[in-house]
Amino acid sequence: MRKFLSTAVLSLLFALGLNAQNVSDLIISEALATPDSTGIMDNYGRRTGWVELYNKSTGTVNYGGCYLTDDRANLKKSPIPKSDLRTKLGPRQSVMLFCSGKRVDGTFYTGFTLENGKTIYLVSNDGRTIIDSLFIPESLPAGMSVIKLPKDIRQRDFQAQEHPAVPSPGLLNGDINAASKADAMAATDPHGWTLSIVSVSVVFSALALLWLMFWLLFDRPARKSAQKPAKKKDAASNEGEVAAAIALALDMENGGEVYAAISAAVHLYLSNAVHDVEPGIVTIVRKPSGWDNKALNFRKTPKV
Repeated sequence: MRKFLSTAVLSLLFALGLNAQNVSDLIISEALATPDSTGIMDNYGRRTGWVELYNKSTGTVNYGGCYLTDDRANLKKSPIPKSDLRTKLGPRQSVMLFCSGKRVDGTFYTGFTLENGKTIYLVSNDGRTIIDSLFIPESLPAGMSVIKLPKDIRQRDFQAQEHPAVPSPGLLNGDINAASKADAMAATDPHGWTLSIVSVSVVFSALALLWLMFWLLFDRPARKSAQKPAKKKDAASNEGEVAAAIALALDMENGGEVYAAISAAVHLYLSNAVHDVEPGIVTIVRKPSGWDNKALNFRKTPKV
């Protein structure tokens, strides 16, 4: 049960995060405060001021539950209904909201009228976060609007135009036929030689950089260690160690002076300290002792 509740809460938070992210893609793209005799009429045959919202993303945005206001101290002045399915705005699409001052006129009407010298705010559905704003100049002539134009080809960043513009409700602001960077490149380099040279240069530069890094980090230490001459060990000391090891092994195995003498002789032979050297033979002269006298080793006849 706890696992199910945790999953449900996470899903809800994820959905709210996506909703907030989508709403942030809305902008106030155009506004007209004072209409003239040529202005567009609303569904009631009236010419009123209006606000245009634009979805600059590539996904559908539901702006139901958001707010429009001209008062920074009252961000929830004119709520947009949540229950109307028509508040879903498709990608790169716009919607008009008439500023009649009467909320009862319908979903696409605001509870305030537009005035020159004021700023319109689009507030998120939390009632606190200002998504976008647009200032209406005091000197804006009647029948003229203030618009936002895209600053880039992808139309992700917009800025308000300083001069009055001819109203264009429902139409995309800016030059829709503006050439992109790819189009400009195709016009200046129809055969693609410039792009090919730049691509090949980038690839070979990257390979050269990788080779240099490999040579500095890995190859040079290996060469230094290979060129460094190995220290020659002292042959005499090495042979002395071998003889000592033989003596120790013989002493541990059997013990006795004979094995000690053999190890000493081997040591002398390996260190070139013997004078009776014969090919492959080491001569050891043994001195006689009392233990070699057989007469002394006879046992006495026992008494009967």
